[in-house]
Amino acid sequence: MDCMTVEIIADGIHLPASLLQLIYKIKGAGKIALITDSMRAAGMPDGKYILGSLSKGQEIVVEEGVAKLPDRTAFAGSVATADRLVRTMLRLAGTPLPETIQMITATPARIMGIDKTKGSIAKGKDADIVIFDDDVNIQMTMMNGKIIYKKTD
Repeated sequence: MDCMTVEIIADGIHLPASLLQLIYKIKGAGKIALITDSMRAAGMPDGKYILGSLSKGQEIVVEEGVAKLPDRTAFAGSVATADRLVRTMLRLAGTPLPETIQMITATPARIMGIDKTKGSIAKGKDADIVIFDDDVNIQMTMMNGKIIYKKTD
């Protein structure tokens, strides 16, 4: 039995669509955890940021949603948000929505050993819920049953 799980940064940059599809085909949703590996520039506009400690960290540049070293020779972490990972898996890898949600919720919770309280909606679990529209744009976020974010028009 295959016990190995994998973590993937499905931001559309770190891994091409063909590799995302292959990983999904081989491992399945129950063995894949979508991770952001994000730094503090996640969700921020393009520009210069610090990776690591603000006082001793390394300057990086974010261009077109990609964190790079200033000389542009390598990635410098990720600026992906969780909703971006879900969109990427749906659009590039062609994964079904329920399985994509499993990869960002239940599978990571199980891997971390917190699936008794996190990762799915069930009686006795924390009421942590994210509501999104058809394009996976976050509309509302709840933690412990309380709204902490609601999109305003």
